[in-house]
Amino acid sequence: MNVKVLEKGPNELRVEIEGESHTFCNVFQKLLLEDETVEMAGYDIHHPLVSNPIIYIKTKGKRHPETALREAAEKIRTRSREFRTSFEKALKEWQQK
Repeated sequence: MNVKVLEKGPNELRVEIEGESHTFCNVFQKLLLEDETVEMAGYDIHHPLVSNPIIYIKTKGKRHPETALREAAEKIRTRSREFRTSFEKALKEWQQK
């Protein structure tokens, strides 16, 4: 996955994420909006077949948007691990029946 910073300010950040889709960006947006220090978060995909999504973040106060993005990425990682563990447990239980 390649990420390119398009614009960076004290409270705003726009990044392009190569090869991703609505699925990935929706998760990112949702987690960013759960953060009370994030004023606005969204993404845009001009055309799903020929363009890469652009995620934009605006934070409140002295909060750096790249920090909010890193924390959202870590939450995705944690939740993915939790899902994998739960799924493997459920699958093992099902196979034992």
